[in-house]
Amino acid sequence: MIGPTGVGKTEIARRLAKMARAPFIKVEATKFTEVGFVGKDVDQIIRDLMEAGIAMARTRAQEAIKEQVREKVEEKLLDLLVGPSNIKHNRDAFRKLLRMGHLDDRLIEVEVPEKKSGGPQMDGGGNQFPMNEIILKFDKMMHNSGRPKTEKREMMLKDSVPILTELESERLINEDDIKRQAVHLVEQEGIVFIDEIDKICSRSDMRGASADASSEGVQCDLLPLLEGSQVQTKHGNINTDHILFIASGAFHYCKPSDLLAELQGRMPIRVELQALTEADLYKVLTEPQNNLCRQQVAMMETEGVQLELDDTAVQRMAKLATEINRDVENIGCRRLHTIIERLMEDLSFTASERAGERIVLSEDDVQKAVGELAKKTDLSRFIL
Repeated sequence: MIGPTGVGKTEIARRLAKMARAPFIKVEATKFTEVGFVGKDVDQIIRDLMEAGIAMARTRAQEAIKEQVREKVEEKLLDLLVGPSNIKHNRDAFRKLLRMGHLDDRLIEVEVPEKKSGGPQMDGGGNQFPMNEIILKFDKMMHNSGRPKTEKREMMLKDSVPILTELESERLINEDDIKRQAVHLVEQEGIVFIDEIDKICSRSDMRGASADASSEGVQCDLLPLLEGSQVQTKHGNINTDHILFIASGAFHYCKPSDLLAELQGRMPIRVELQALTEADLYKVLTEPQNNLCRQQVAMMETEGVQLELDDTAVQRMAKLATEINRDVENIGCRRLHTIIERLMEDLSFTASERAGERIVLSEDDVQKAVGELAKKTDLSRFIL
């Protein structure tokens, strides 16, 4: 995918993965170095994709048993409230109160995995473990030692529901099945989006003149992945034959033909995206369900301010964004963030004092707030 920044290259790939419900990972080509140098090697891409596949497979498994888990958590809470051997009539009365939310603030004692002293559990790289990994390690420890490592903690009933839900889900989910499903998802449907591919590309007249560890060597290391190879991960070997690789770049200072010929041959489909027009920017501001204008309206509602952006204001924002991109620097759709922030700057700071007001922003307000940006043309480009 070839096109200037801000035209939606990454978003296209991300939406594609979402529609296909496929494991997706976005990586920056510049973050990798060739084998033998300090830094990430390209095999880490597949390992990260596998982690995304594990997360997706676990989410699907949790969705499948959602109702079963809800019932088990409800019974567990009733056991804590009235005891497992209580008479049915009393239990049903508490069940009704529980479902209506009248017992949310009741204090109960819940058995949870024992916390290690010294703060959150960390992995070897200093990253905090997700909750489900902690619970999985806890379950393995219980199985190996034969004695549960739990502690009783007093908390409100509403705070205990997410913890009990997580514990019950992990008990019902088979980790081996999750891994098998994840391997299948990654190998058959995985999508890897390699951004900034042009930054590891050397101009043909400069090729071989530099010893950059994140340039031509990385292209060579990518070749086996794209062609199809086995990559070892902690969840098993992954075959990359059917993984979809999408690369993108602006190619301002080089051409796609400056990539290694072998890499070009392994990515035969080439698409060129044009810069966004004023009409495109207007659509971005109006058509998406959670567009920038609606976000600002919703944000002001939290302060009690009724904000309206009339159509002339939206059109002016699109027009100014187009002009600034043309005359100053083309950053595509990201320019709209700058304009919205400039327009809302004063109102954002004074919104708490203007609760109850109805504010309508017009074309003149946009021009007054943002017009100065359009005048800051970079004259250096005209100097010989």
